[in-house]
This record gives sequence, C-alpha cells and structure tokens, in this order.
Amino acid sequence: MLAGIPAAAALSANFTVQPNGTAYNASVEITSASDYIFSDVGIMGENVPVQVGDVQLSGNCSPCTYNWSRPWGAPESITFAQGNYTVSYMAPLHDNNLQATFDHPYDVNVTIPKEFDVRNPLLAGISQGGTATRHEDNTTTVRWNKTVTFNLRFYDPGREELLWFFLQFMGILVLVLVVIPWMLSMKKGD
Repeated sequence: MLAGIPAAAALSANFTVQPNGTAYNASVEITSASDYIFSDVGIMGENVPVQVGDVQLSGNCSPCTYNWSRPWGAPESITFAQGNYTVSYMAPLHDNNLQATFDHPYDVNVTIPKEFDVRNPLLAGISQGGTATRHEDNTTTVRWNKTVTFNLRFYDPGREELLWFFLQFMGILVLVLVVIPWMLSMKKGD
C-alpha cells in the first residue's frame, strides 16, 4: 500500500470524529503509492473491509483521478498513477472506537468533538504514545508521533453518568453487606 517513504519525516494522518459519533473523516498522506486499500485490522490481524464514502484524491494533479476495485470479500481499494497524494474519505465508527494501522510511521491527529471525552481512564483508552489535549471549546485532540498503529476509545456523558451510578451502587452494597455487619459483630464482641 505504501512504499518509498523518506526515513527522516513521518507522514501525517488526520481523523475527525463526527458530532454524533457514528462516523469519522480521514485525510491520509501517501508517498510513492499507486493504490490505497480501505481496510481495518481484524482480531487475527487480517484485513477487514471498511465501507467508505466521499473518497477524494488530491496531489499534483487537477483533478486527480482514480479507479475503484471492489473484489468480493476483500477490502475496497483505489488505484491511480504512482505518486504522492492525500486520500480523504468518510467511514463508519463502531462502539466509539477508532483504530488504524500503517505500513510506515505516521504523525496521527484525532479530533474529538465536544460531545465526547477521553479523560476518564475507566471509560476511555488511548494506545501507547498518545497524548490528549482538551481545548477551550471542549473539543479534544489526541496525537501520536511516528506511530504505525493507534487505538482510541472515547465516551459520551451518558456512559460517564452510568459509571458513577454503578460505583455509587457498589459503594452502598459494600457498606450494607460488609461494613455494617462488621461493625455489628465488633459491637457484640464488646
């Protein structure tokens, strides 16, 4: 998919999560490439097809043209004249989780809208090397430098409220089932 990348500089990939959390927009730089495969990594490391839309190819061409390849059971791809390009597309998100794997190191930026958050480690997950920055408008940017893979899990306020309700409920259970009986047994011993 990607070849001939200069070792000194990492390419960039930018992802923006939609406000409803059901899709994301991606913009990925590619160098010395003649195709791009739209796939995700499955449980066993296999390429899993990703349904994409609004695909655009930009570079030193006007307009940049490409051909679709949609083999049955395999990920969709586009082919084009070899060169340096940026591929942009929209793809669905599942379970508030965004991940990608690259053939070469990438500087990755993920922008999360104000409707979501990543600050609670019980609900969110940022793969190794990622740093989150919360902005004044309550959007969040998560960044990885020179990574070949990233994984990001985010959450909405409803999940955080549910977590706090669960923790409070568990605290009450511990109090009723452990602390109070222990205190009563201590009192009987006196």
